[in-house]
Amino acid sequence: MADAVVNILVENLLQLLSENVALIKGADAEFNNLLEEVQRLKAFLDDASKYHSDSKQWDQLVKDIQKTVHKAEDVIDKFLVQSKQHREKGKVERLLDKVNHSGIVKDLATEIKGIHDKVKKLRENNQQAFQPRPVLELPKKGVQEQGPSLENDEVVGFDDEASKVIKRLVEGPAESLDIIPVAGMPGLGKTTLARKIYNDPKLSYEFFSIPWVYVGQEYKIKDIYLRILKCLKTSIEDHLNDEVDTLAKVISDFINKGGRCLIVLDDVWEAEVIDVVKKVFPENKDGHRIMMTTRDRYLATYANTEPHDLKFLNGKESFELLKKRVFGKGGCPDELVELGKEIAGKCGGVPLAVVVIAGALRGRPNTNDWLRVQKNVAEHFYKNTPAGCLKFVEMSYNRLPQEVQTCFLYCGVFPRGFDIPSWKLIRLWIAEGLIKPQQTYTPEEIAEFYLNDLVNRNLVILMRKKSDGQIKICRLHDMLHEFCRTEASNKWLFQQMHLTSDQAIPSIQDKDTCRRLCIQPSILNQFLLDKPIAEHVRSFYCFSSEQKQIDLHPNDIKHIHKAFTLIRVLDVEPVKFVFSKDFNQLYHLRYVAISGEFKSLPPFFGKFWNLQTLVINTSPSESTLEVKADIWNLLQLRHFHTNIPAKLPAPATTTGKTSCLQTLSMVAPESCRKDVLAKACLLKKLSIRGQMTSFLEPKGGISNLEELKCLEHLKLLNDVLDIHKATHLPPEFFRLVRTVKLTLVNTRFSWSDADKLAQLEHLEVLKLKENAFIGNSWKPEIEGFSALQVLWIERSDLESWTASSLNFPRLRHLVLISCHKLKAVPLGLADIHNFQEMSLDSSKEAVKSAKEIESMKPKRRSRHRPCWDPGF
Repeated sequence: MADAVVNILVENLLQLLSENVALIKGADAEFNNLLEEVQRLKAFLDDASKYHSDSKQWDQLVKDIQKTVHKAEDVIDKFLVQSKQHREKGKVERLLDKVNHSGIVKDLATEIKGIHDKVKKLRENNQQAFQPRPVLELPKKGVQEQGPSLENDEVVGFDDEASKVIKRLVEGPAESLDIIPVAGMPGLGKTTLARKIYNDPKLSYEFFSIPWVYVGQEYKIKDIYLRILKCLKTSIEDHLNDEVDTLAKVISDFINKGGRCLIVLDDVWEAEVIDVVKKVFPENKDGHRIMMTTRDRYLATYANTEPHDLKFLNGKESFELLKKRVFGKGGCPDELVELGKEIAGKCGGVPLAVVVIAGALRGRPNTNDWLRVQKNVAEHFYKNTPAGCLKFVEMSYNRLPQEVQTCFLYCGVFPRGFDIPSWKLIRLWIAEGLIKPQQTYTPEEIAEFYLNDLVNRNLVILMRKKSDGQIKICRLHDMLHEFCRTEASNKWLFQQMHLTSDQAIPSIQDKDTCRRLCIQPSILNQFLLDKPIAEHVRSFYCFSSEQKQIDLHPNDIKHIHKAFTLIRVLDVEPVKFVFSKDFNQLYHLRYVAISGEFKSLPPFFGKFWNLQTLVINTSPSESTLEVKADIWNLLQLRHFHTNIPAKLPAPATTTGKTSCLQTLSMVAPESCRKDVLAKACLLKKLSIRGQMTSFLEPKGGISNLEELKCLEHLKLLNDVLDIHKATHLPPEFFRLVRTVKLTLVNTRFSWSDADKLAQLEHLEVLKLKENAFIGNSWKPEIEGFSALQVLWIERSDLESWTASSLNFPRLRHLVLISCHKLKAVPLGLADIHNFQEMSLDSSKEAVKSAKEIESMKPKRRSRHRPCWDPGF
């Protein structure tokens, strides 16, 4: 087989050569020869990707190809920077520099010829044959790929376990705090059981709030407190700098006011966590509860002398779980039943083992495939050693299509236990060149399909879903994270920077193993103090789960600019970033995610012609971010994110190429001019924030949105408006014919106009927040929202609401938050066939009517307002 990582490398080199062949003057012949030879090498690897080999000769070939490709990348990227700098000089300077530049071109020609000879020799000396391997097929264009299920995942053998724990939670000591630990070995399903219990509707009526907190080994008490507080309070910005004891007092006060509370602590390793969380509960005899999961039974008995020891699955349960994970609702073919029982039995009653092996079997109904798996199960899980677990993961990994393998390994760049935003992962995959371009799909669509595939194969854990059902937050299990980290290191995909056993920082001078660096925030300062120089590094990451910025000396930050002159991906959001003259020269940047006290986006960003994704976080005290860079000249820029409204520059000309921007989040209303939106006519997602008074007037700025023929997601956040005056929906709203998701915040339209939004016939998700509509009642017309599936109303003074299945024929999820005056949820919603869920944090009357609707639809459920779901 062609190694997935090296194949991606060759593809990226081929793309680099093809895109820049016209820029090389003076080395044309050598450059074209190398281009042709790399094309032959690519064809060879494409053939090899259909086969399999375990030979050392092949492994050595892979390493040789990687080294050669890295050398070619370095030579070409360096020359392109020098060429760019040469072209930016004045006419006189270019003449004076001509001799020097000619010498550079001559050296380039010599180096390219040497690389060409190496590639040719590699190709000619390695013509082996191998066995076939699978290829992933994308679905047909136009077919909606349903996001993986979170709450509806099949859980086998846990019904009795869940009932026992729920009984202890509900019927335990009536007045005192009680802790129910769920203990068991790794992979036994502790988190799965806790999730099943957490989602049980019984608890939503017993507890006012149920925060879910993932702890892990590398926890911090302050982080735990902030996560609990985030579940109790809409915003925690005011508490980010609070001391631990202050946070505990704040949480205690909230719980004391709210009522009975259950806190779920997932993956606890230290007794300290139990002690500090107990402190947040007030002594008010409300019968509060803690449910925790841990693999340490000693720790479990420390919390409670009678912990709940999670049982192993029996043979029947293991096979039932295997069947459901492999075939879904379909049955297992007769010829595979006995094999399946043997495989399930060899998983040792560990659900994680069953789930992972099911990922290796899914889509493989061939008896020979199952026989190969059956022969390896016992070897990998007999002793349940860490090495055995990694080998078992490798079995699923090897079943991945080649183009998905590297994407999976890449997930290991994030820290262990890190909640990975899907949008960030997808953008990084694209910037790193891991997604092959196709004519019928955008790179984002392909990447999202790959991510769904990894979740469906149980290699990536789905943590939260978006309102449209797709993945919002995901995570790697520790076992899978270790596999990705180890395998990626072996394949030279990335290197994780952490202190060695003697407290030293590893060297980054190897030009092949250190192309991508992931560094822990705790050692970043020490790393930069050494003033590293490594132009071969193409990606530099620093991720953190903490809310607070890492404040380093500006001179230390500038070492990043000097160290990595050919960098493509820079994601250092936790760091308080500053610019320098060296940063101006990073022409190869494709992805930038930074935070700092920025008042404007400097003009030199307009020179980064490769930029695809730009994420700028600045101080919330700033009202707007002035964009001084000519972003319209960045023809590869697809996504521009800011945490405050950006003021965009006018396009230099309305002619020429159209911007390929797909996401603008967020921009100021005054930037939504006709010339701007005409240039960004391919936008799919647009978020506008600011003073909307004039923008929302008929024939105001909103009329310019008709330039956006591809717009699917629109978000309007109004900062200032007459709080006593209701306005009317401008008619321009109804020209947004492709809009699928609409979010309105503080727009203060009249409820009498709300049902007019039904004219948006493709609208599936409608979020109305912070008095988006005002008035006492909403009585929609009979012919309603034909496509609407999710309706979210938050912080509204709505008192009376009349609705039925005729108004919302396809509604499946209703969210009502802080609607304290609402007297009832319309009982007519019970007649909606697809109505599945209600999430309420509203008046007692509304909750009572929701229970009545639930009783009318016994298979549906309402629940408390969660913070670990619903991904909106």
